[in-house]
Amino acid sequence: MAPGASYRIASIPGDGIGPEVVGATIQVVEKLAKKLGTFEIEFTHIPWGTDYYKEHGRYVPEDALDTLRGFDAILFGAVGAPDVPDHISLWGLLLAIRGPLQLYANVRPVRTFPGTKSPLAAAAGGIDWVLVRENSEGEYSGQGGRSHLHQPWETATEVAIFTRVGIERIIRFAFETARSRPRRHLTVVTKSNSMRNGMVLWDEIAAEVAKDFPDVTWDKMLVDAMTVRMVSKPQSLDTIVGTNLHMDILSDLAAALAGSIGVAPSSNLDPTRKNPSLFEPVHGSAFDITGKGVANPVATFWSAAEMLSWLGEKKAAETLMSCVEDVCEDGIVTPDLGGTSNTQGVVDAVCQLIESLASPPVSKVVYH
Repeated sequence: MAPGASYRIASIPGDGIGPEVVGATIQVVEKLAKKLGTFEIEFTHIPWGTDYYKEHGRYVPEDALDTLRGFDAILFGAVGAPDVPDHISLWGLLLAIRGPLQLYANVRPVRTFPGTKSPLAAAAGGIDWVLVRENSEGEYSGQGGRSHLHQPWETATEVAIFTRVGIERIIRFAFETARSRPRRHLTVVTKSNSMRNGMVLWDEIAAEVAKDFPDVTWDKMLVDAMTVRMVSKPQSLDTIVGTNLHMDILSDLAAALAGSIGVAPSSNLDPTRKNPSLFEPVHGSAFDITGKGVANPVATFWSAAEMLSWLGEKKAAETLMSCVEDVCEDGIVTPDLGGTSNTQGVVDAVCQLIESLASPPVSKVVYH
């Protein structure tokens, strides 16, 4: 969008450290918007989470999707609490948004961040990958059930659903992502040796779509072999695409191999832009450190930068990431990265660096 654009962002801090890292990120984005003066941004707080669930018996109200469609994007913290089963909280909030809004492309940039170090000897030069996860069907379709409860023959089914349209759109998105990166290389993750229906369709469609991208090289890996390749030959990888379950697992492995899941961002995108996309850190609610003031806000900073870039504010996104990286490189990091700073200390350092930038006109930032 052109300079002077105005954006409305739904802020859903959620549970655990979610309110801490989202609050920290809003401070930084407010400072950035005011300093750059090239766009206006308005955050609206939405109190959905486990407290809302305990009060209302559900995580979101009936008109939740209509509410979210009134925004340009969603900044999300975390969901999950020790006294609520995870499948209830996840399906009640995050998956209740992702599926109906068709946020079918989950994108996780993974690279060795300043202040972190890859534990891999094979990654001496660091890691720089983009992982693309199918985010709307596959193994997380919610199809299946349980019968003969509490009997020795109790049965549970979990049906993975793969559709041609679902596979083709994520594979095409992944090829386009690979094309936008310098190496122009894509690895398609599969398991078609043992999953002979859905994964074979996945392979077939990948080969079909690849014909439309002659400028992108690609290869195919079984998911189990992929774990070995990520560890032993990280330099051979660039852009990676896989199913909902496979990439859910591999993306966490990737973040750990890059140095820390505490700095890992994610984007849940509707590439058609018919619905607002959702941006969140991947570290979870982390109740063991909730309220201690030491939550690492970097993953949420990075998620917000991805949000700004998606909205068209690429220069602002680059500026934010540059400031965050400089602060981390200076060693102003939280204990999970070996530092001694608290959450607010990181926020203050980033805001101070933003304030030191050249001063264009001031923009308007509103937080409800």
